Amino acid sequence: MEVIITSGPDEIAQIGADAFCHLVDRKPDAVLGLATGSSPLTIYDEIVRRYEGGKVSFAGASAFTLDEYVGLSADHPQRYRNVIAAELTDRIDIDPTRVHGPDGLAEDIPAACAAYEAAIAEAGGVDLQILGIGTDGHIAFNEPGSSLASRTRIKTLTAQTRVDNARFFGGDAEAVPQHCLTQGLATIMEARQLLLVATGRAKSEAIHHLVEGAVSAMWPGTILQHHPQVTVLIDSAAASRLALSDYYRETYASKPAWQHF
Repeated sequence: MEVIITSGPDEIAQIGADAFCHLVDRKPDAVLGLATGSSPLTIYDEIVRRYEGGKVSFAGASAFTLDEYVGLSADHPQRYRNVIAAELTDRIDIDPTRVHGPDGLAEDIPAACAAYEAAIAEAGGVDLQILGIGTDGHIAFNEPGSSLASRTRIKTLTAQTRVDNARFFGGDAEAVPQHCLTQGLATIMEARQLLLVATGRAKSEAIHHLVEGAVSAMWPGTILQHHPQVTVLIDSAAASRLALSDYYRETYASKPAWQHF
């Protein structure tokens, strides 16, 4: 696990955009794993700037999103298919028919989840998956207690997650749906490369467990310790509980040029 403690949002945006842009430069038909939430936004904005500047094209790429609320109407602004379109995919040249997400309006939820797993596999798997992490350590919507071997499925959101997401629903936690469809932890772990982004002191406990704690279903993100290529991209506040922060800074400062994205 590589831990990069950055100077703040600008550096996070540059490093994260490098990862995606260098990927499609060497593999134009790359499969991208996209996350919603506040953590990736500066990266998405930097990707768009580079696209608008003619530095990168996503015309041959495809994408899969991590999760979706159950029951939100197709035109609801917080439906994740609409959110990711507004934040990224409608702002670059990726073919909208190659942007996929779990079907939160499906009549047969188990069948929809199985179909989503099959679609990812048929596409060849995700090349690069961007992730955030919740204050309770969840990644995607794999809440504490989730099976480390889980696949795409329906989940009930915890009260804490609904409170955390209330800011997207006018501050009303009761307006946040109780259920979602989410890629499972085993599904996420099959992506060839993972990039987890977190900022702020509120995420420091989760980052502490993620990087330096024991692997446990109580802190679902800790499963990433078993992934062969994962980068944790954080600011100083999110890193404030790390015992080895000086070492992580030293390691990144002395990283060979050929190892960078």
